[in-house]
Amino acid sequence: MPTPDHQHDIDIAKVAQRAKDIEDKLPKLKSWMEQGKLILSLVKDYWSGQYREVPYWVISAAALALLYVLNPADVIPDIIIGVGYLDDATVVAFCLKLIERELERYKEWQAA
Repeated sequence: MPTPDHQHDIDIAKVAQRAKDIEDKLPKLKSWMEQGKLILSLVKDYWSGQYREVPYWVISAAALALLYVLNPADVIPDIIIGVGYLDDATVVAFCLKLIERELERYKEWQAA
């Protein structure tokens, strides 16, 4: 049975490897698209080793939120027109609120 840290590494790897699938899904969350892409960029830069100045819990929260967006069998199925992405948007919004300070630091790092 994998340890919790090993499971987080597996989740982060899944996000990094399936970045294209996640990017394809993000436009459907119109109001969160830019922030979602920023979260995805943070996870990818963390995974590649380019940006490590972030607590591990932030990367875990970001990866889990993105995996939820990717999951077709979430609470409200994405195929339900009008509300299918509501739960995805809620999860991303919660994640954004949780990690907003670290995202600001990451944006500053990107700009430098």
